Amino acid sequence: MDVSFRFMTLQDLDRIIEIEQRSFTLPWSRSSFHQELTNNPYARYIVMEHDGQIIGYCGMWLVMDEAHITNIAVLPEFRGKKLGEALMKQAMALAREEGAKTMTLEVRVSNIVAQSLYRKLGFLNGGIRKRYYSDNQEDALVMWVKL
Repeated sequence: MDVSFRFMTLQDLDRIIEIEQRSFTLPWSRSSFHQELTNNPYARYIVMEHDGQIIGYCGMWLVMDEAHITNIAVLPEFRGKKLGEALMKQAMALAREEGAKTMTLEVRVSNIVAQSLYRKLGFLNGGIRKRYYSDNQEDALVMWVKL
């Protein structure tokens, strides 16, 4: 599938919120994304487009030589097509370009599909954050990769 990547803009927020709400039980608010894009010098957000429509996005914070994935989502109807992998590879490349040496993220312990993708990309288990997710108190698996 032909996709392209670019940096997220404020004009993208309606579509980003739609994807966020369709992807997560605890979606970020519009104001959270607005804050990230306008007031966080560490934030980098990219979108993935297909036929001129945003179908996914990924955000990260770049602090010193470490990249922390804040969120990543692909519209449900586009999942299972290796697009999440393409999006993560793009985020990893951006982090490398910006000088990051490592990347980290949290993932629900029950999200085996995402964990498999991250492992495929070289991420290793780094620990557990107990009761990390406030919707159901689920633990988060912390994963790391050297870039």
